Amino acid sequence: MKKVDHLGIAVQSIKESLPFYTEMLALTFIREEIITNQGVKVAFIDAGNVKLELLEPLTGESPIAKFLSKKGEGIHHIAFEVEGIENRIDELKEKGLTFISDKPKKGAGGADVAFLHPKQAHGVLFEVCEHTREKGESNHE
Repeated sequence: MKKVDHLGIAVQSIKESLPFYTEMLALTFIREEIITNQGVKVAFIDAGNVKLELLEPLTGESPIAKFLSKKGEGIHHIAFEVEGIENRIDELKEKGLTFISDKPKKGAGGADVAFLHPKQAHGVLFEVCEHTREKGESNHE
C-alpha cells in the first residue's frame, strides 16, 4: 500500500453536505462525478494530505443507499493507493483475504478499484485503487 488515497463518506445529499466541508471547515472542493456502474454520485474534497469522497446514492438499490439505511451517514470506506492493482489483489488473496469483486472495477476519476470484504477486516471496508495516467497527465484528481 502506497498511502491512504481517500476516505469515503456516505451522505444522503452532496448538495446539503458539501457546505459543511467547504464553508465550515474551509476545505477545497475538487470536483463532482457520477459513477453509473456503482450507482453513486461523488464529490471530492481536498483535505490536505488526503481527499474526502462524499458518496450519494443514485438509486435506492445502490450499495451506498443500503449502507445509509443500515448505518446512516458517516465513514463508508478507507482507500489505499496501490501500483499494479491486479497483482496486489492476487497477493492479498494468497494471504487468504476475500474481495467483494474478484476483478477491479472503474471508479471515480477512471481509477481501478476493488474492495476487501469487511468481515475479514474487523468491520472496516477497505478499497484498493490504482490511478491510471496517460503520459503528461498530472497526479491530481
